[in-house]
Amino acid sequence: MAFDGIVISNLTKELSDHLVGGRINKIAQPEKDALLLTIKANSGQERLFISANASLPLVYLTDTNKPSPMVAPNFCMLLRKHLNSSRIISITQPQLERIIKIEIEHLNELGDLCTKYLIIEIMGKHSNIIFVDDQNMIIDSIKHISGFVSSVREVLPGREYFIPQTQEKADPNTITEEDFIPAIFQKPLPLNKAIYTSLIGFSPLMANELCVRSSLDASLPTSAFSEMEQIHLYRNFERLMEDVTSGNFAPNIIYKDQKPVEYASVVLSSYEGYETQNYETISKLLETYYAQKDLYSRMQQKSVDLRKIISNSLERSTKKYDLQLRQLKDTEKRDKYKVYGELINTYGYNVEEGAKSMTCLNYYTNEEITIPLDPTLSAIENGKKFFAKYNKLKRTFEALSVQTKETQDEIAHLESISSALDIATSNEDLSQIKEELIQFGYLKRRGPVGKKKKQLSSKPMHFISSDGFHMYVGKNNFQNDELTFKFATGNDWWFHAKGIAGSHVVVKTEGNELPDRTFEEAGRLAGHFSKGSGQDKVEIDYTEKKNVKKPSGGKPGFVVYYTNYSLMISPDISGITEVND
Repeated sequence: MAFDGIVISNLTKELSDHLVGGRINKIAQPEKDALLLTIKANSGQERLFISANASLPLVYLTDTNKPSPMVAPNFCMLLRKHLNSSRIISITQPQLERIIKIEIEHLNELGDLCTKYLIIEIMGKHSNIIFVDDQNMIIDSIKHISGFVSSVREVLPGREYFIPQTQEKADPNTITEEDFIPAIFQKPLPLNKAIYTSLIGFSPLMANELCVRSSLDASLPTSAFSEMEQIHLYRNFERLMEDVTSGNFAPNIIYKDQKPVEYASVVLSSYEGYETQNYETISKLLETYYAQKDLYSRMQQKSVDLRKIISNSLERSTKKYDLQLRQLKDTEKRDKYKVYGELINTYGYNVEEGAKSMTCLNYYTNEEITIPLDPTLSAIENGKKFFAKYNKLKRTFEALSVQTKETQDEIAHLESISSALDIATSNEDLSQIKEELIQFGYLKRRGPVGKKKKQLSSKPMHFISSDGFHMYVGKNNFQNDELTFKFATGNDWWFHAKGIAGSHVVVKTEGNELPDRTFEEAGRLAGHFSKGSGQDKVEIDYTEKKNVKKPSGGKPGFVVYYTNYSLMISPDISGITEVND
């Protein structure tokens, strides 16, 4: 993800279009390093959220209000003193820096018209919100940076404001071909690194994108490129900057397996083939992306302990299963011992005392066979010994056949829980998974014994097919059971990835016949929400719900069916509409 100069340019244009001419009528500081400005603009009321958080600096327009502390912090009080009812004159971006400069006009205590600037620096851990007067002197900032913290620049009241220049970089808005080529290609670096270390506002993402658009290998050193390739790179750079300077932006988020992996304000050729979601505004993109990213990160963090329990249990069960298979293979020779015993009982009267083997006709195969003997035992005793081995291996085979099936079912059950963790999106989802682990002894229940269990309220995912049919996807085994055996009716259609852990998918027919396109979309959902989601194609079983049965004593989510159809389908679910119930 790259909150780079090009995204800032897109954001600056959007803020300028919406806020210039508007008046600030409310200033809040919901977090220690964040502001929420409410602005009465020509388009109506707008809210501007600004965060200088070191790990997640953000700026975007939002419809969401945020709760503020009862007592406003000092920086917030200072801004209210100066900027209440002030008018926004301009919103600009210096060069292609990760900086937004908001010019504000207000009346001072004497009624004179004054100009101030709210400068937002989006620079990772160095992000800040700085309030500056018309003489470029700092009035205050949301973060105070002293000389003990930074040797480059102090950000304190009374200091002059300037943009720190820690590296010599060129302005992409003004650089010429004569300057561009030596600036990039005289650096002894890989091409993509040479680009983002030479141009203001260019991130590694955009440097790589420029290389892809130019069909050049970003990892090769700059010395590997010919003069024609250097010129070709500049021409593609020109076209990219024409879009930026003209405001021709295309905000989009790149998804992989329904998880946001990247975003940009231009179309990313480097992610061709990935699922792409386009947005009308960069603000909506940023709010959506970071909300989804935050949700995914929080789910990953909260599920760490559960994942460890499942991983350890899977590892133990897999080792046990492998051992059982080896032991089961050893029992394959049991029938041989039975035949030895029977042949000795039939022909043993001819065996001399102390013989080490016996050769006779195997009447099962009509072939001659040589049977090894213990010379210290009689023929009858050798026969009994072989029968004893046969009976022992037979008992072992029967016991292992049951145990192996149980272990196999246990592995499948754990894999289904692991799959459910991958698609969990709420605390309720995690609670249901945890409850299942408790019920099957993988986790101990904490809290007072006999305490009434809280009702779990997690809901399955809900999609609408292109033909208007409602499709539901279980997010864990409890939901799968609920969906299949309580929610679905006999003529509804049921889908599941064949032979692998995954969600149950139910399509409500309401007595109508499903079109082929809906079958395909439901199959894509079943493939995507399964362990086969990373494959090009997944085999899907589907049948009417009335054909799906719950085996006696079966674990949650486990079913049997004997009448079904199959299809091979891509697990790509782009274009399928999800409904937020």
